[in-house]
Amino acid sequence: MTRHRRPSTSESPEVGEPGEVGGGPRARGTTPLAEPAGAVGGGPRARGTTPLAEPAGRVAQAQSYSLRLLTARARTRGELTERLTQRGYTEDVIDVVLGRLAKAGLLDDAEFAREWVRSRQLNAGKGKRALAVELRNKGVDAEIIDATLADVDTDSERRRAEELVATRLQRESLADGDDVKVTRRLVGMLARRGYSQGMAFDVVKVALMGERERRKV
Repeated sequence: MTRHRRPSTSESPEVGEPGEVGGGPRARGTTPLAEPAGAVGGGPRARGTTPLAEPAGRVAQAQSYSLRLLTARARTRGELTERLTQRGYTEDVIDVVLGRLAKAGLLDDAEFAREWVRSRQLNAGKGKRALAVELRNKGVDAEIIDATLADVDTDSERRRAEELVATRLQRESLADGDDVKVTRRLVGMLARRGYSQGMAFDVVKVALMGERERRKV
């Protein structure tokens, strides 16, 4: 009579850690994502210890928290490091989590910087100087900031400054003798948005001349 072997529980597919990138059924023999070779807390566990007491448990918790933050909006490595540190996670745990997120394509400071510059130029009219300060405050490395801003076309930056000045000029009276006051206000507006003083004065000067000619017609 043929005997049927009862399936062993060790042969059932394993499920990834909650919150893991790429969680789901895992083939037999593969290493769990929560405990990669060389990760903090890897290796045999001493008898009597509980899984949650291991660093691997903290890694899973930190990763789950990071994923929730990234779901809300894109963040830089520096921002996540700051938030995880505030939660009490150690440097070793943070390095493991951020390494996984970067490998999964969920953490990329260069891509963040490019999107930030594009959005802030378009929606807030920010110049290079202001953009550099904002990226530094987000924890982006200086090399990435320099490379990102080097790709910003000077002509496009000037056109954005011209648009800002043209919009503001529509609300100015331009009475005789007011050019100095108007120039000061418009240059100050551009300076606060991070445009260089030289570009600001030139854009305002040309815009004022054009606006006065237009109003004479």
